[in-house]
Amino acid sequence: MLKAFCVGLAVAAVVGLANPVSPVVAQAAEGEHHDDNPRPFDASRNAMMDVDVALSAAQASGKNVLLVLGGNWCHDSRGLAAKFEEPELAAVIADGYELVWVDVGYRDRNLDVALRFGVLEVRGTPTILILSPEGALLNADSVHDWRTADSKPYDETLDYFKKYAAQ
Repeated sequence: MLKAFCVGLAVAAVVGLANPVSPVVAQAAEGEHHDDNPRPFDASRNAMMDVDVALSAAQASGKNVLLVLGGNWCHDSRGLAAKFEEPELAAVIADGYELVWVDVGYRDRNLDVALRFGVLEVRGTPTILILSPEGALLNADSVHDWRTADSKPYDETLDYFKKYAAQ
């Protein structure tokens, strides 16, 4: 019976009558996504250069630097990015921070960004680093607290980023 099934799939695939790959697997393979959350992480960017540019801009503007280390594959990284688009939080981010999205892949690239500021490991994504304009890490006790960012209440997220926003 299994042989007949396999032969049937092969024939169907050749004549275009059926796709032996499930629609979910096919969509994933084609890069289609099932949510509308932003995907701000770009593996082609030079992350360290982006950080340097943000630090220079922060020194000129007096804003803090907000580094979001994550990946587009990560539900919580995209969930946090979606919260950043809410009007009140978007204003806090724009007024108080120089924002840099750092693509860490599956925690296998750009880890030197975290190391530069004394964060020895990226335990999960997103990992949040908030820096003074001089590059001092301001939120050392909570950099790893955002791995469940999508499920954090919006008000808690808003309060956190207000707390560290440059005044």
